[in-house]
Amino acid sequence: MGGFGQARSRVTVVTHLRRPVVLFDLDGTLADTIGLIVASYNHAFQAVLGTERAEAEIRSWIGRPLIESFAEVSPEHAGELDRVYREWNIANTERLLRVYDGVAELLRDLAAAGVRTGVVTSKRRQTALLAMRGVGIEGLAPLLGTLEDTDRHKPLPDPLLHGAAKLGVEPADCVYVGDAAVDVAAARAAGMAAIAVSWGAVGREVLEAAAPDAVVDTVDELRQVIGLPSSVPAG
Repeated sequence: MGGFGQARSRVTVVTHLRRPVVLFDLDGTLADTIGLIVASYNHAFQAVLGTERAEAEIRSWIGRPLIESFAEVSPEHAGELDRVYREWNIANTERLLRVYDGVAELLRDLAAAGVRTGVVTSKRRQTALLAMRGVGIEGLAPLLGTLEDTDRHKPLPDPLLHGAAKLGVEPADCVYVGDAAVDVAAARAAGMAAIAVSWGAVGREVLEAAAPDAVVDTVDELRQVIGLPSSVPAG
């Protein structure tokens, strides 16, 4: 078993990652919005700039505020790109949103076990609520932090600290679960444990390089790391 703070090649059950509070990223972690996000970016780029970007590049931006990514590509068009993206994204959320099996059950089981949960995301509140409703997890965990709630965003710790403050808990009592390197960096900066999930925006190699406390490949592995029993029947 690797030491605390080291990425693992495979998940291990690590009791010191159990916390009374589990905070979650949304995109690519609780909701499969990846295809929707990639399509929304390229719709905006095509509509405003007449070009598209590679999917791998777009995936690397997920977890950060949209306007930052647009400003890096075309500062003079960032506002218009952001507007076109959001309009198309909202109009196509229901059509392109996908569910990660086991996520809703995970949130219900955490509540039953007395573990407090919440969602901290770089999405705007309107689109975050739309996504949570679309995958059936609205009401299963409070939406604690969105783009509008802090001036600084991941990889800085401000959104995660805001989420902990809204729950009235200490950052050291929290673990943050996300699918991107910025999620791991934000958790580290906030003084929280960090778990990375490999089913989202980027692959395991990128996540391991960010050095989270654990990398998990399935929702069942995540359950075990945060102290819940497996949902897979014993064979």
